[in-house]
Amino acid sequence: HSYKARTARHFLQVAARELGVEAKLLHPETETALTRLAWPGNVRQLENTCRWLTVMAAGQEVLIQDLPGELFEASAPDSPSHLPPDSWATLLAQWADRALRSGHQNLLSEAQPELERTLLTTALRHTQGHKQEAARLLGWGRNTLTRKLKELGME
Repeated sequence: HSYKARTARHFLQVAARELGVEAKLLHPETETALTRLAWPGNVRQLENTCRWLTVMAAGQEVLIQDLPGELFEASAPDSPSHLPPDSWATLLAQWADRALRSGHQNLLSEAQPELERTLLTTALRHTQGHKQEAARLLGWGRNTLTRKLKELGME
């Protein structure tokens, strides 16, 4: 097996551990496709793709159709080319593109709470749970932070 395939399997294991889920498995065809790609963003792009697949791939086995289409396009005209390939905004754009292609609607109502939940969790972890400081880091008042925690069921 190639270095890229071993690295992809490693990153799928790491992402699964971080998210507390069972690691995805690469279908042989998917593994071959991954090893043939250029990976202009290098290892970081492969790592982010594996993290994305851990969350977004429908089944336990990652099929070729689970891969983001942008990987197969030399330079995707619709993709945010002004963004680095491993940025969170690029991953968000890939998620949105995939969701829209599968017929999803109301993406903002799905993405916004997840974005807020992620930022809140990270800010609170960064401040060892101090709400006043976490609110300041997020550019919110303490009351807004408290309300958001309640809305998102994070109290």
